[in-house]
Formats: sequence, C-alpha cells, structure tokens
Amino acid sequence: MPQPTSRSRDTPLLTVTADALVAVDFGPRGRREPRAKGPYRRLLALPGARAFTAGNLIARLPMGMLSVSAVVMIAGTRGSYALAGAVTATGLAATAVVAPWTARLVDRYGQARVALPATVFAVLGSLALLLCVRHGAPDWTLFASYAATATTPNTGGMSRARWAHLLKGDAEALHTANSFEQAADELCFMLGPVLAAFLCGTFFPEAGTLVGAVLLLTGVLLFTAQRSTEPPVERRSSAGAPLRAPGMRPLLVVCLATGAVFGSLEVVTLAFADERGHRSAAGVVLALQAAGSCAAGLLYGAVRPAGSARSRLPWCLAAMTALMVLPLLAAGLTGSLVLLAGALLVAGMATAPTMVTTMTLVQRYTPEGRLNEGMTLAVTGLLGGIACGSAAGGWTVEHVSATAGYGVPVAAAATALLVALCTLVLFGPSNRSTDSLPTH
Repeated sequence: MPQPTSRSRDTPLLTVTADALVAVDFGPRGRREPRAKGPYRRLLALPGARAFTAGNLIARLPMGMLSVSAVVMIAGTRGSYALAGAVTATGLAATAVVAPWTARLVDRYGQARVALPATVFAVLGSLALLLCVRHGAPDWTLFASYAATATTPNTGGMSRARWAHLLKGDAEALHTANSFEQAADELCFMLGPVLAAFLCGTFFPEAGTLVGAVLLLTGVLLFTAQRSTEPPVERRSSAGAPLRAPGMRPLLVVCLATGAVFGSLEVVTLAFADERGHRSAAGVVLALQAAGSCAAGLLYGAVRPAGSARSRLPWCLAAMTALMVLPLLAAGLTGSLVLLAGALLVAGMATAPTMVTTMTLVQRYTPEGRLNEGMTLAVTGLLGGIACGSAAGGWTVEHVSATAGYGVPVAAAATALLVALCTLVLFGPSNRSTDSLPTH
C-alpha cells in the first residue's frame, strides 16, 4: 500500500467524494487586522471614563426637567402662569449669581467635597418647593424655595474639566470630548422637557419635580464617587480670576448673545404653535431643533476641523446666523408648523459646533486651576442671554407677531458674530494664539 508523502502545511489536500472534488487547506489562517476604534469609542475606553460619564448624564437630565416641572406644577395648582414664570426667573437670576462661587469652591476644594453638599442643598430646595405648592404655602415661600436650587453644581463643566485633565496635551481628543459633552447637553434639553411633561401629566403635578430631584442627587452621587478621574486640587493657585483673563470677556459677550438665540427661539416657537392651534406640538418642534444640534455635535467631534478655534468661531457664528434665517422664512412665507419644524431641525445643526468651539476657547483662556469657574462663567453668560432672549422674543410676539419674533434669534446670532469678528479676530491680541495656550 503506498504511503502518503510528506506535504507542507501550506499545500491543500485534494480528495474525491462520490461526485465532487473537495479541497482542504491546512495552512495557517491569517489574522484579520483589528478595526480601528472610532473617536468616541477611544474616548470612552479611557479608564473611568464610562463610569463618570454615566453619572454625569443622569445628573444633567434634570437640567431640562426642573424648570418645566416647576412651571407646570405651580401653574396647575395656583392657576397662574405669571407666578410660575416669576418663580423660575428668580431661580435663574439666583443661579447666575451663585453658580460662579460654587464653581470657585469646586476648583479650590475638589469636585466631591463641594458638589455633593451643594447638590443636597439644591435638592432640599426642590423638595421644599414641592411641599409649599402641595400644601398651599404663601407665594413668597415659592420664590425662596426655588432660589435655594441655585447651588446646583455645573455638572457639565465638571465633566469637561475631567476630560481636560485626562486628555491633557491631546487637542484632537479634547475636541472630540467637548463635542460629546455638547451633544449630551442637547440630548438632555431634548428629553428633559418631554419627560417632565409626561410625568406631570400622567401622574400628579409634582411628579416631574420629585423625579428630577432624585435623578440629580443620584447622578451627582455616582459622578463624585469616581475619584480616579477627578482633577487634582490646586488650593494655592496664584492664577488670576477667569473674568480678568485676556480674551475671556469677549467670549462671555458671545455666550450672552448666543443664549439670546436659544431663549428667543423657545418663546417664539411656543407662541407660533399656539397661534396655529397646535400648542401641544411645540415641545416636539423644539425637540427637533435640539436633535439637529445633537447630531451635528457628534459629527463635528468625529472630524478634525482645520485652523485654530479662534479662527473657526466666526465661521460657526456666520453659519448660525445664516441658518437662523430659515425659521423666519418658513414662518413668514408658509405659516406651516411642519415646514417650521424642518427649518428648526436644519437651523439647530449650527448650534453644537458653535458651542463646542466657544467652550474650547473658554478652556484655553481660563487660567490654570480655575477651569470649573471659567466654564461656569460661560454657562452664566448663556443663562443671562436666555433670559434676555426670552424677554425680547416675548415682547416681539406680543407687540408685533409670532412670525416677526423669529427675527430676534437672527439679530442675536448676528450680534454674536459681530462681537467675535471685532474682539477675537480684527482687534484680538495678535501675539496670543489659542492653539499655543495650555489645555489644562
């Protein structure tokens, strides 16, 4: 019987079955090259990143819930939208004053030591508001209770500070992280009002406030428990106040004008939908604007934009100004709520890139060891702009028309563009390049 000859492992074996020729390859299989991770997968693969991100997202969801819940709760039980609006405006004003001081304490003593007790105090304020509304307490107690929520820490700023610490020296990864954080903001502002309206309408008027307070406390507890990613504390930092840093004040003016875009857009859209007899659809229409911004933010973070952040900001603001004309045209030429929703979806796509670029500049202009305070100043500017934009949009709707009200966000975006061109590009300090500044 013939013996099989020796064969190489790389040589295929040929054999014949009943009606077919079969070839078997015993050669070693080559290993496939592993697929490169996307920018967001690389970001979340960092040790501890997923844990603090999960806690932060839970803590940020109430951002879009608590104010809406307070309005529904107070208006539903007291029968006065004017009182509800005044209470929430008082809370907004108190936050603008208190938030920078809370952030300064976070920079000085650490996120865990300050953010958790500040959150507990804010949650107690929310619960006090709930009880005062529930048991018919005097109106002044509502103002005092809601003002106590001003100690709520800027969880978005603390999360960005952690990314800046983890990605120190990696500008491209930090750009992705800032884009991710902005998309998270948009997602929370998109889902928060919807969840609040569902809870208050389905269960009882106080349900939105109660769930929001529980989510806030739970999220901050989970977030501050992740000590390995917490930025180190520099108690004896000799750095000056962020407000006095070169370039910071023009950025805050840009934040103020950008906030006016958001505030006016919300009020005018509510009025426009109500005018057409579709008041209940206003939340969905505004959610589309946030959805467009969220998608654009994720896309913006996946690419590496050319040029410095300072040179990109005017382009982002120019795109925002141009796209904000779309809702004005849709409302004025067609009067269709459906077309307006589509226009807002497209217009929202300029929001996230603008905010990402602005926050990148805030990080780079803020002195070492004062990042939380610098980020909170930017948020304070946005809140002030939202209040001003809401007032301007409401005045235009009442004295002119809801359609004309869409001219307010266009004017606000154009103002932000003008400020950026004049202070950051044309007359900005030529010897100070944002790309050479430290990224903390």
